[in-house]
Amino acid sequence: MSSPAECSVCKTRFIPRFAYQLQRTATDVLYFCSQQCHEQHLFAAHQKTCSVCEARFDLQYAFQQTQVDGEVRYFCSTDCRAHEMTEVKARAQRIRRIAVLNQKGGTGKTTTSVNVAAGLAEAGHRVLLIDLDAQGNVAVSLGLNAPRTIYDVIAEGAHPADCIVNVNERLDALISNTSLANAELRLAAARDRYKVLAQRMQSITNYDFIIMDCGPSLSLLNQNALTYADDILIPVSCDYLSLVGVKQILRTLKKVNELLLHPVNILGVVPTFFDMRTRISVEAVSTLKAYFKDRVLPPIRVNTRLKEAPSHKKTIFEFAPDSRGSADYRKLVERILAVYAAREAEAPEGAPEAAEREATGERSGA
Repeated sequence: MSSPAECSVCKTRFIPRFAYQLQRTATDVLYFCSQQCHEQHLFAAHQKTCSVCEARFDLQYAFQQTQVDGEVRYFCSTDCRAHEMTEVKARAQRIRRIAVLNQKGGTGKTTTSVNVAAGLAEAGHRVLLIDLDAQGNVAVSLGLNAPRTIYDVIAEGAHPADCIVNVNERLDALISNTSLANAELRLAAARDRYKVLAQRMQSITNYDFIIMDCGPSLSLLNQNALTYADDILIPVSCDYLSLVGVKQILRTLKKVNELLLHPVNILGVVPTFFDMRTRISVEAVSTLKAYFKDRVLPPIRVNTRLKEAPSHKKTIFEFAPDSRGSADYRKLVERILAVYAAREAEAPEGAPEAAEREATGERSGA
């Protein structure tokens, strides 16, 4: 005679007599006192748990599931879905999106993008670093590899969560490679060609900051970055030609504001390759301050360690935490956080931050 068992569904004690009453899994043994309990277990295996109220339900309609930050979420009712989507929208609005851009090459854009992102992560924020330059220098600088890149997100419609690679506890990256150059052709044929990046990234909400390393050109990719960004950070090397390049950026921002109806705020200008011993460095910073005033952020001094860090696949904070380069980027990150803190303090309670932004067209027309 078989030993008594407890029904896994209704907890009734009984003696198994039929084959259906015992079911072995890889981790457990299940018992069913009746056909009804067996059927209840089988149906329950196909049920989903509501991500909001945790009720069990049968998946019947398209609205009952969606993907947020790469995770499938389930909803038993339209009310539960609306509640979740409100939370998702609120998280998305809290993200600070910064495009690091200068149409002139050699100004330290990638170095600034990588180390600002790493510095924000070090300060306790969740950060996503996106490489929008086909040279793929972010991946080279951090020693990253991924089967799918930002090209797959923009051109192939891949979900960003499937392409993101982890750098450390609080820092993730969407890297690029030479295939990104082909994305320009795909974007040119797209209906909303300036908004493709923003549309693809809508479902990514679990970051405090998104930093975009932009290529040195006025491309569709960069215009997509500006349409997605809230702010622009402009690295300017301390030489005359870089100052000329800043004017080109301001014209681009004016175009984005007027034609694409998307105001982008100048978060700040970062003097790079600063050497206080040279006259041109001092004059360059003085010229920037005359125009941008308090938006000129702490300069990044010439530092050999900053040049060496990428060859070791590390950020400056990992490679040389006590160097001048590390100190300069920490100071820059502190200033960036202070700017955002000041904005939040000045904004009326409940008012969207976008309403408080200074119109780029007015700024660039000065």
